[in-house]
Amino acid sequence: MPHRLGVFFLLLALAGCGSEEAAPSPDWGQWGRDAAHTGRSPAVGQPLGRVLVDVVYDPLADAVATRAGGVYIHYPTPLVAGDDVFMMFKAGTLEQPTWTQKRLRLEEGGVRERWTYVSDWRPVPGLAWEPVFHPALTSAHLYVPAAGGAVDRVDRETGARLSRIDPFRGAADSFVVGPLTLAPDGAVLYNVLAVDPEDPWRRDARGGWLVRVTPDDRSTAVSYAALVRGAPAADAPCELGFGGAQLPWPPGADARPRTAPCGSQRPGVNVAPAVGADGSVVTVSRAHFNDRYGYVVALDESLAPRWAASLRDRLSDGCGSALLPATGTLGGCRAGARAGVDPATNAPPAGRVVDLSSASPVITPDGGVLYGAFTRYNGARGHLFRFAASGDFVAAWDYGWDVTPSVYSRGSSWSVIVKDNDYGAGSYCDDARFCPPRPEGPYRLAQLSAALEPEWRSEPAPDEWCINAPAVDAEGTVFAVNEDGHLYAIRQGGAVRDRILLARASGAAYTPLAIGGDGRIFALNYGRLFAVGR
Repeated sequence: MPHRLGVFFLLLALAGCGSEEAAPSPDWGQWGRDAAHTGRSPAVGQPLGRVLVDVVYDPLADAVATRAGGVYIHYPTPLVAGDDVFMMFKAGTLEQPTWTQKRLRLEEGGVRERWTYVSDWRPVPGLAWEPVFHPALTSAHLYVPAAGGAVDRVDRETGARLSRIDPFRGAADSFVVGPLTLAPDGAVLYNVLAVDPEDPWRRDARGGWLVRVTPDDRSTAVSYAALVRGAPAADAPCELGFGGAQLPWPPGADARPRTAPCGSQRPGVNVAPAVGADGSVVTVSRAHFNDRYGYVVALDESLAPRWAASLRDRLSDGCGSALLPATGTLGGCRAGARAGVDPATNAPPAGRVVDLSSASPVITPDGGVLYGAFTRYNGARGHLFRFAASGDFVAAWDYGWDVTPSVYSRGSSWSVIVKDNDYGAGSYCDDARFCPPRPEGPYRLAQLSAALEPEWRSEPAPDEWCINAPAVDAEGTVFAVNEDGHLYAIRQGGAVRDRILLARASGAAYTPLAIGGDGRIFALNYGRLFAVGR
């Protein structure tokens, strides 16, 4: 950098945020690294030679696992800038936990804590999996979720709060419900959900908003009710699934399930909005009472709606397809069922936006969108949907549950990297008399073409891939943590480059990874943060 520009940016940093020096841009500053959530780093991942750092960030993880039978928590991405890591740390008790952000400096032989910032954020209540608490990092600031649908702008160097952006004036019923996204123009986008705190899931949502905050702290909040054109009204009847007494499903060739009010459209919990290079925004909506009525929603930079693509009526791989046993046999649909339908609804299968997922949309190099939705009828594997930049449906692949895929670009072509787990669930229901459990596995990582056709699969480990967002480096090497306790580096083609044992982590939470600018890998395992490299 020319000397005059260096002095200019140094003075700007000192004047604007009180920093000690001009802070470098983040190596990995948000969910999926960039605003499009591609999960790709321009760095080459270092050899997995040794564990450089091992820090406990959630001392409550063991207690959670003992009480609940697993670590049912969605953890955030380690945010990396040079030798600094910004990471969520839990404190307090199971009954009264607190969420903090720590700035850690990696040094020879360990880490040094630079500061701690305590947030008053609380998760939306009543969910079996704890929603993610996920800040976003810029070259000067850390934006941190706060209470009442607010966000705190924190000085990156000192940890001091510079401002609180509070569009909802501290409303006790409003919750930040997903990662913050940093757009290319410096704006921060995030989702807010307002619910009845006493009965959040049986009473309709009080509101759902997509919020945009400019670098000078001005905020705009747009209601999901206005964003999702063509969605059923909150009091309109929406179809549920058939009941257990009606197994095997569907009860008859012309049977229809019962209906109930849809509920208002609002953001899916844990959804991080994605932002394209042109400023276009993509998010995901669902009916509050019915996860089968979900939409991928595109907006322009001003948050004016462009299109809303339904996740219904896109699939036809239900009864009679290769995803299920033969119709009329054990685990298959009832004899006489129509081909292609979801046995639970007797209608074309719907991609379901479930609040236990942490899947977020990804904007592809051609301006299209990927989103991983839940489907139960294919062994609870879900489906990955691809939409064109126009909102037209392009393709689907029969895995997508709880994952934000990575995109590996080279030249004019690109591929999609996703986990590919077989969970051992019954085919389409949880009653072993009709849907006996299948053998668990295989557990694979897969790379798909832009048409969502497999290019290669890798099966180097016997256990589940406990990641919700893989990371890929400049050479296309994929980094992922397996429940066998190892961090793996998988080359293009599917061969293992190397691996390293972190810790045994049976039943671990689904976690993301990050790659530093120098190629160090930052991974999470059972409430512990690891930095790995040469």
